[in-house]
Amino acid sequence: MPPRIHSSHFLPLLNAFKHTLPPSLPSRSPCRKQSKFPIGPRRKPQYSRFNRAQQVKQLWYTSPTFRFRVGIACACLTGFIAYNLERVPISGRLRFNCVRASWEEDVAGNLYGAVMQEYRGRILPSSHPDSKLVQKVMKRLIPASGLEGQEWEIYVINDKKTMNAFVIPGGKVFVFNGVLPLCNGEDGLAVVLGHEIAHTFAHHTGEKLSRGVLAFPFIIAISFIFDISGWWVQMATEYVYERPGSRAQESEADYIGLLMMAQSCYDPEAAVGLFVYPLKIISLVSNDSRWERMEQQEKFAPPQFLSTHPSHYNRMGKIKEWLPQAQEKRSESECGSVMQYASDFKKAFVRESDDLW
Repeated sequence: MPPRIHSSHFLPLLNAFKHTLPPSLPSRSPCRKQSKFPIGPRRKPQYSRFNRAQQVKQLWYTSPTFRFRVGIACACLTGFIAYNLERVPISGRLRFNCVRASWEEDVAGNLYGAVMQEYRGRILPSSHPDSKLVQKVMKRLIPASGLEGQEWEIYVINDKKTMNAFVIPGGKVFVFNGVLPLCNGEDGLAVVLGHEIAHTFAHHTGEKLSRGVLAFPFIIAISFIFDISGWWVQMATEYVYERPGSRAQESEADYIGLLMMAQSCYDPEAAVGLFVYPLKIISLVSNDSRWERMEQQEKFAPPQFLSTHPSHYNRMGKIKEWLPQAQEKRSESECGSVMQYASDFKKAFVRESDDLW
C-alpha cells in the first residue's frame, strides 16, 4: 500500500517558492481567491445624465474657440430671423416668416390632393343650392380679400354632422353643409368664410411652417445637451411657443375676416351671433338650446394656454371691440351710400306709417 500524502508535506516547498518571488509582487495565498471588488469603503454611483451640459459649460469657460463659434452661430441665427421679419397686412403684427407664398402653395397642394381623395363622391355639384349659396358669398368676399389672382375653387361637402369650413392656400375652399344652418343666412356664412380666407390672406400656413424651422434645431440642441428625450422638449415647445402663436393667428383671422366681410357689404353684427369654436360653429342665440350646448362645451374646454384657439369669451370680447371699426369700414365701402339710402327710406316709411295711424 503506497504511503498517504498529506498537505503538510508541501509546506517546505511553498515557503521556498515564496522567497524566490520579486519584491515588487505582493505575495498571496495560493488557496485564496482574489476578490473582484476593490478593498475599501463602497462608492456611491454617480448621476451622469447632465454630463454633456457640464462638458459644454466647461468648454464655454475654457475654450475661446468654442465661444467664438457659438457667437458666430448666434449672430447668423439673429441675422436670419431679422431678415425674415415682416408685418402682417391690415393687423400690423410683427412676425417671423421664412416660407414664401410659392412654397406655401406647393405644400398645400399635397393637402388638397389628400382632401379630395378623402371626400371623393361626397362633394355636391355646383348647381346644388348649398353650392350656389357658398359661391354667392365668395363672389363678394374675394374682391375684398385682394386675392383675385388666385385660381379659386369652391367645394361643398355633403356632411350634415360636420360643422366646419377651411381654405387651403391657393384658393381651394371647402365647406361642410352641416355649418350652413348655424350660419343662418349669408351674413353668418360671410363671417365663417371671411375668417378662413383671412388665414390664406395672412399666409398663416407659411408662418406656422416657419415656426417649425426655428423650433426644430432648438429641440435637437436641448435634447443633445441635456440628454433628455426629444418628446419632452417638443411638448414644452408646443405649449410655450407653438400654441401661443396659433392663438395669435386665430385672433388675427377674426379681425381681418371681420373687416373683410364688412367691406363686402355684409353686416358685421352677424359675428356677434356666431361663435367660431375649433372645428365647430355654435350659434349664440340666448333663447336657443345651442347656447346651452356652448356653455356646456365652455365648462369642459381646456384653459386658454392649453388651447390652439382663444377662449370663447375672450374671443367674443375682441369681436365686440372691433365692431365700430368694422361698421366704419362698411360705411366707407361702395355699399355705404346704398345702405344710407335704405336706412333713410326705412325711417321715412316708419314716420309715414305713424302719421297715418
